[in-house]
Amino acid sequence: MSDTNLQFDAALGVCRDLFVKKLNDYGPSWRIMRPAAVTDQLFIKAKRIRTLQVTGEARVDEGILPEFIAIVNYAAIGIIQLQLGYSDHKDISAEKAIELYDKAIAEARALMLAKNHDYGEAWRGMRVLSYVDLILMKIERTKEIEDHQGVTMVSEGIDANYFDMMNYAVFGIIKLTEENDC
Repeated sequence: MSDTNLQFDAALGVCRDLFVKKLNDYGPSWRIMRPAAVTDQLFIKAKRIRTLQVTGEARVDEGILPEFIAIVNYAAIGIIQLQLGYSDHKDISAEKAIELYDKAIAEARALMLAKNHDYGEAWRGMRVLSYVDLILMKIERTKEIEDHQGVTMVSEGIDANYFDMMNYAVFGIIKLTEENDC
């Protein structure tokens, strides 16, 4: 299957399924996270992928694919947190959390479609390691913006970086899934 739209939707479906299952287990406990903490969680996930790529050794029985899924979900959480602000407790229902998640995913998908058109599916010629490096770069940019209280002179904001991280992670999921299908 090489249709980007179908592959993107399939990858997002896997991410959403895990998000809903974790929401069932924990509720929207992530509502207490400030955006900077979400960024740090994204860093942990991307750094683990890079470490696994470099060393080729995993001491925890989880591979690279679950970490890309986590990046998608934490990026969506980050977008939600930017929109709502953080809370001191779980202040939304699971249904509302899913609604907000779906909205963030839809925005990411629309962005992917626009960029994919303009860049001519360049992501297909990239290596998975490049997605990770780009995600790590976006995290560093996000940290800088956070350190400047969200103020930028010419750059996009934190939300744009979260959307890009999400889309790069989806591309990673697609590529890894294609490799496993061979």
